[in-house]
Amino acid sequence: MSSSSCGTSPGAKATGTPIILGGIDTKQPGTDFSDIENMTAAYFACVNANGGIKGHPVKYYPLTEQTSPSQIAAEAKELVTSDHVMGIVGSSSIIECSVDAAYWKSLGFYMLGAGIDPECWSTANSASVNMGPRYSSDGAVQYVLSQGATKIAFDQSNVPGTTYIAGGPDAIAGAAHVPIQDFTENVPITSADGIAIKLVDAAGPSGAVVLNFTPPEALIILQAAQKLNLEDRVKYWACSTPCNTDFLAKSLGPKWNDKLFVNAELTPLDQDTGTTAQLYKAILAQYGSAVSGGVGSFSQMGFVNAEIAVHALESITGAYTAASVNAAFKAVTSFNTGMLCQAFTYGNYSEHIPNNEDYTVTPDNGIFVQAQGCTDISNSDPQIASYRAIAGTAPSVPTS
Repeated sequence: MSSSSCGTSPGAKATGTPIILGGIDTKQPGTDFSDIENMTAAYFACVNANGGIKGHPVKYYPLTEQTSPSQIAAEAKELVTSDHVMGIVGSSSIIECSVDAAYWKSLGFYMLGAGIDPECWSTANSASVNMGPRYSSDGAVQYVLSQGATKIAFDQSNVPGTTYIAGGPDAIAGAAHVPIQDFTENVPITSADGIAIKLVDAAGPSGAVVLNFTPPEALIILQAAQKLNLEDRVKYWACSTPCNTDFLAKSLGPKWNDKLFVNAELTPLDQDTGTTAQLYKAILAQYGSAVSGGVGSFSQMGFVNAEIAVHALESITGAYTAASVNAAFKAVTSFNTGMLCQAFTYGNYSEHIPNNEDYTVTPDNGIFVQAQGCTDISNSDPQIASYRAIAGTAPSVPTS
């Protein structure tokens, strides 16, 4: 498939007045989510080259931050007062949702992002295409429990929000009456051997190690385990969604076939020949030179953010303003992204967890392949149960 199918007028460059959007992503040593907004920008570049939005190009301002509340607040105001953005798309930050939640609400902005901190899920003005670290870790823990793990060692990077993130896995393991031990590590990781030994000892031979790190940091731990011949000392290794990138699978190699199981919040791509997957790969190849991680979960999240935004923008009749753009974002209902297990709905809810079904993938000679199809994340996480009650949605697939 050609990337030109991203727009309504292939080959016709958009020349109208721009629709201005922005995003804020964390980019710092050990934690880099900027591939999300970089892929969002790539999608918009493709749209602009192929007709735009009813002839209007999207002008996109992707900013990065280093977990500084004052910096994040200043960037949000810069986007609004200096860049005159009409909406926020592709944001993915450790603390941006908590810092800016009141600001976006005061402006009537309904942001589309890939959430990390609690306010990305617990507020009316934010909806994410991803599950985020808590719910993604829920999925990884749920999978190893379904396979018979008798104890879990859960480890994550020592950044703001670790207690909130661990709350989901702890609740799910507790509901299954399986002991779980939580750990945190400073990143970038400098002593991976000791971490690998500690986790294997904590999980035990019939247990599982579950990691919640960005791909480079998770890879360091997994490679240390391999170097020390520890990969077979536990029953399962698992990881939250960031590990779902071919960069990690290729680096590990065949020794990890069917040993590592990764939560996948978006469609596994290596076996997907559908039109959405083809378009994603075509846009990544032609416009995604800034996407350092290539094919993987972060760039998929950026793609879906832009895809939903374009769908919403095309529904607007009349002028493109902050009011009309954000009303259109909020009004997105039952949109089939081609990337998520569920259709995406924003809606008028006090909290949003629109993506709460996952896949599980496993390495197969350097690529990730599907190990389990769409499965609901357990209601044992009280926040999932709360959202489903508010949104009037019940699990469509029995929890495994």
